Amino acid sequence: MTKLYEKLIKSCPSENEIKDGLRNVYSSIPEAPDKHLLMSILSVIDLTSLNTTDNKSIIIHLTGKVNSFQGRFNNIPNVAAICVFPNFVPFVKEKLTAKNVKIAAVAGAFPASQTFRSIKIAECKMAIEAGADEVDIVIPVGAFLGNDYSLVAEEILEIKESIGDKRLKVIVESGLLGDYEKIFNASMIAMDAGADFIKTSTGKTNISATPEAAFVMCKAISDFYNETAIKVGFKAAGGIVTAADALVYYHIVKHCLGSEWLNSDFFRIGASRLANNILSEIAGERHEHF
Repeated sequence: MTKLYEKLIKSCPSENEIKDGLRNVYSSIPEAPDKHLLMSILSVIDLTSLNTTDNKSIIIHLTGKVNSFQGRFNNIPNVAAICVFPNFVPFVKEKLTAKNVKIAAVAGAFPASQTFRSIKIAECKMAIEAGADEVDIVIPVGAFLGNDYSLVAEEILEIKESIGDKRLKVIVESGLLGDYEKIFNASMIAMDAGADFIKTSTGKTNISATPEAAFVMCKAISDFYNETAIKVGFKAAGGIVTAADALVYYHIVKHCLGSEWLNSDFFRIGASRLANNILSEIAGERHEHF
């Protein structure tokens, strides 16, 4: 681990830079987005079910909806992934037939990240062994806020090593970190330790994704790329429900990182209700497919 974050933390954007940047972002958002733009957003959604009440039947039903999507809407791209708790991965793996849709699992003691590291690593490995293509974990927020950056970095590094070439998304839980510098620093630590994506939130806290946090995280990705030539993805999650919400994050990524990031390899939106809302806007009538 290079501790590159110690060098790059000084480049955290100021509050005025964030405000100016977001002003430019909002001015670039079309009042009436065309269908192609909405389709691009649909294609980067991680369709998510992370409820205490989830069970096998619910997850199989969700997977069936994804499977049947192209049959009903053959000119519209499917979602990027189905995101579930790790114990449901085998059911998704067994039933998923839709092409190019990934299986993502939250793991590592999601959402609190409060247990033994060995258990976090084991859960991540088990999710992959069960068929997950991607794992979403949460940084140990308490350790980060206690300035134990080495612990945070080592844990991410060990988890990444345990899942090999599978995609690791690291949630910084931006709504709990308190200020932009902490969000920036957590993002740098995660990327420096091997994160393939950095993600705003679990969606389980009072403050989830915000445009300000997304802007800071995307600027961190830009700085990391300029320093290392490594492209890290960005995922916004938590409270993103409407097309208007999603368009903000799409244009933040476009503004900070460029069009190369505007695909499911480097940009995701984690949501449950958003997919139907986007689909309804594309079709021009209400659809409840997902």
